[in-house]
Amino acid sequence: MCVCTCSPRTATSSRYDTSLTDRQWAQIEPLLPIRNPRHGGRRLKYDRRLVLDTILYVLRTGCAWRHVPHDLAPWDAAYRWFRAWTAEGTWRQVHHLLRDQLRERSGRDAQPTAAVLDSQSARSAEGGEAIGYDAGKRVRGRKRHLLVDTNGLLLHRVVHSASVQDRAGARLVLAGLHVDYPQIGLVWVDGGYVNTVDAGLIAWADHHEGIEIVVVPRNADVTGFQVLPRRWVVERTFGWLTRCRRLARDYERKTAHAEAMIDVAMIRLMAARLAGEDIEPEGPIETEAARRLAEDLNDE
Repeated sequence: MCVCTCSPRTATSSRYDTSLTDRQWAQIEPLLPIRNPRHGGRRLKYDRRLVLDTILYVLRTGCAWRHVPHDLAPWDAAYRWFRAWTAEGTWRQVHHLLRDQLRERSGRDAQPTAAVLDSQSARSAEGGEAIGYDAGKRVRGRKRHLLVDTNGLLLHRVVHSASVQDRAGARLVLAGLHVDYPQIGLVWVDGGYVNTVDAGLIAWADHHEGIEIVVVPRNADVTGFQVLPRRWVVERTFGWLTRCRRLARDYERKTAHAEAMIDVAMIRLMAARLAGEDIEPEGPIETEAARRLAEDLNDE
């Protein structure tokens, strides 16, 4: 039986495959907000790395918050930190800083000039806000709209009702994009965003954001899955995200928390890359994407 003389739990006292390595934590720790002792308040009861390991355990395994192992941080403490950092924009700030570092390390400018846009419908296992029905894919839940750079790194994400059409959802993503990414002038999309019935997205993006929308056509003679030029980049990003069981479906009751889970998944991936611990590709989409990326780098 545990007694009150136990030492406080730290991240090094328990290890799971989902936990951060020392090198990954070294990439993230300097980017987290620093608590100012002059503002008062008691000392932190749980180590921040332990709290982050608990959040990553929920994200990677898909378990409920109340079901986290007892040698991690208590579920309610980890959830409070997750909720607070979501409201404060901490996840977005850490994500952006890691992405800029990764782009600069690969020899690219921190500000991208082109991007790829796509959406993914996810079934909702809970109630909550912005739940709708995607009649095209017969999915009740939400849509995840992602805008990624040409390396597949996340630039912006919006989670909204699955009943919202792709063209309307694209406007939610692209609205105000030039404020954060003033150099983006080209965005690749699939045919679902522009068709003969409604091509208003092209004119809207050009007029309001100064962005050229380019459609990557699909070969109508080929049935089933196709690896399309430029489009495979965002498909690979969706593959990265769905490695996390929490993102295999939409378990969040709030869209802000659903977006934050996407940020945390990308933070974990980018920290591993910066630490020199790349994750091997899984599945046919990621394998083919890795092969094409290697060919593009060799051509350069």
